[in-house]
Amino acid sequence: MKKLDRNQIAARVARDIPEGAYVNLGIGLPTLVANHIPKDREIILHSENGILGLGPRPAPGQEDEDLIDAGKAPATILQGGSYFHHADSFGMIRGGHIDICVLGAFQVAANGDIANWHTGEADAIPAVGGAMDLAAGAKQVFVTMEHLTKQGESKIVERCSYPLTGVRCVTRVYTDLAVIDIKADGLHLVEICAEGLSFEALQKLNGVPLKHKAAA
Repeated sequence: MKKLDRNQIAARVARDIPEGAYVNLGIGLPTLVANHIPKDREIILHSENGILGLGPRPAPGQEDEDLIDAGKAPATILQGGSYFHHADSFGMIRGGHIDICVLGAFQVAANGDIANWHTGEADAIPAVGGAMDLAAGAKQVFVTMEHLTKQGESKIVERCSYPLTGVRCVTRVYTDLAVIDIKADGLHLVEICAEGLSFEALQKLNGVPLKHKAAA
């Protein structure tokens, strides 16, 4: 079985973002989506620290110390982009003006709950941060993550055991194994992404039963 790497997951997300969408990229893997936006599609990327018109990562040696994304990584801004106060940025999020947000996660539940800020470890991030606002304010929530933990357990679960970031908000999950939609009647497999992985094998790895067109 050949899994997708992080850049391949990001590229798969970018394929699904429609023309004209306003999209927030969370910290970590989601920021890589900026590197894979199709050049023939106008998509406006938003960063919660106050950027609209975020571009791809800068080439080595071209970094601007005064231009970073929400994860404090070097960033670029496209022609026509703008900077603004983070209070205005959160006004956009809380006002429902973001079409899609892309978040990482530790767990996603079958009902669309997301847990992405705390695992109970002593050195974990001390607060939920802007992800809570994004989960509640964006029209759609896409999650990017590895499908399994280092212990081989599914991160897609019946019920989250970690503290929640948002409730019933996730619409689609992109992993190194598959793309899965979360709907009112359960989890629907959109696509198997890992080469050599069958639906039956994916179902054994996944924490929750999957619906599959071929099985209908």
